Amino acid sequence: MIFLRRAVHVVVLTLLVIPVTAVLAPPVAAEPRKRSHAEGAALARRVLAQLKVARPLSIRGYSRKKFQARWADRRGKCDTRELVLARDGRRVRRNASCHPVKGVWYSPYDGKRLKSEKYVDVDHVVPLAYAWRSGAKRWSAAKRRAFANDLTRPELLTVSHSANIAKGGKGPQSWRPQRRAHWCRYATSWITVKRHYRLFVTRGEKKALLNMLRTCRR
Repeated sequence: MIFLRRAVHVVVLTLLVIPVTAVLAPPVAAEPRKRSHAEGAALARRVLAQLKVARPLSIRGYSRKKFQARWADRRGKCDTRELVLARDGRRVRRNASCHPVKGVWYSPYDGKRLKSEKYVDVDHVVPLAYAWRSGAKRWSAAKRRAFANDLTRPELLTVSHSANIAKGGKGPQSWRPQRRAHWCRYATSWITVKRHYRLFVTRGEKKALLNMLRTCRR
């Protein structure tokens, strides 16, 4: 009888402990880890392999105005450029018209830290003229305008005025960021934009992008 009572007591304790243990146990699925540079590069290579390779279209007919006569108005009084400067800068102060009057900006192309809005530009990672020759020539005016003001893809970036001038409308086969440390990010951003907008690449462009992706590290 005593043995039976002890057995019942053990069973009851077991039934009480198991639910508590189940509640306190950590979830089986771990939180997703951040993708490493190497993994990002591997994905970029796969995407690049899927992009159409073709010869560039003629620059004939190109005009910046066919993409944007001016930066598009976005929220309230702010236009796209002003939103990018606020996003990329630190301690940015804007006036009543949303224009930045104070802040600090870092240019990843050349490593410069700039303390005046006069020395920064908002760069189109895939230049408008280059996009034109990669297929945007055949787009509607609305799609070209959306491309020029895209805040979702990594197409718009705050850089120094001098770096933006040096880059101009060149592609990766003829221009690369001065800072080699930015080549990985630059190449993956370029490929991301081209994939989303279904723009083709040239053979030289593809080769240059693959070379830059080799700089990606964990």
